[in-house]
Amino acid sequence: MKKPQFSFVIAVAPYRDAEVVQYIKALNYPGSRYEIIVKKGTNPSDNRNAGAKEAKGNIIVFIDDDAVIDKDYLSNVESFFKFHSEIDIVGGPQLTPKDEKGFAKISGFALTSKFGSFNVATRYKKSVLNLNAQETDLTSANMACKRRVFNKIGFNPLLWPGEDPDFISQAKKQDLKVAYSPDICVYHRRRPTLKALAKQIYSYGLTRPAKEPFSETLKRPYFLVPSLFLLYLLFLAVGSFFSVSRIYYLPLILYALLSFYASLYSAVKEKSFISLFVLPIIFLTIHLSYGLGIIRGMLKKV
Repeated sequence: MKKPQFSFVIAVAPYRDAEVVQYIKALNYPGSRYEIIVKKGTNPSDNRNAGAKEAKGNIIVFIDDDAVIDKDYLSNVESFFKFHSEIDIVGGPQLTPKDEKGFAKISGFALTSKFGSFNVATRYKKSVLNLNAQETDLTSANMACKRRVFNKIGFNPLLWPGEDPDFISQAKKQDLKVAYSPDICVYHRRRPTLKALAKQIYSYGLTRPAKEPFSETLKRPYFLVPSLFLLYLLFLAVGSFFSVSRIYYLPLILYALLSFYASLYSAVKEKSFISLFVLPIIFLTIHLSYGLGIIRGMLKKV
């Protein structure tokens, strides 16, 4: 029997189902040219590594269990590697589903905002083709790799949910070529509540110190800005009992103005009046949750 060209590897928690399989089977692509490997377990890194080891395809496609994909998804992956054969790993954005509503939809606006997610915003919206992508550009929720990649690197089982940026960092250190393509996209549900969003973003911050030494993080200080902002707010809270000078409130005023501008911009762009009032809350939640996660992660290493 001829080996498949592509192997879908889907990591699934024991209590979940791989909903994405129904969309894979509906692809405009011959079923004989791809295989679907579902690996269940509590550790996504172990699941992906085990799936990659079992895969028979020349290209291994990692995708989340609850993703929704277009019928041309695999054709787009194939086309990309045809025209960019020098690339070893390619990924694309996780877009907010078109039928998303309420808080989840508005949180999607925040994730695509530079003010909300800075460089990581590329993961959540269609941007320009980048043949020298970084860890901030893509995740294992939507990633295709040549088989030979796993002769050099794998997913770190000690990291979650920071295993995918670590995977890309490892690849770059091994001189593997990584790309971001806006044509290789999936649709991914957003967190439905503020609490769920805060928990998600906190976990991203928590694993950053575990992923790399502090000296490496200092080379990209924007990762530390949320933590510094959180410490600044704590300083203001304590200072309020001691009549702190008003000049110390200027950064907070600047933050409020930037938040309002970013919210207004997104509200007009997305034609969503209500988001003008919800986005400032979401922005603050994202920043403080990530900042707290970073601080907690650093303390755990001490």
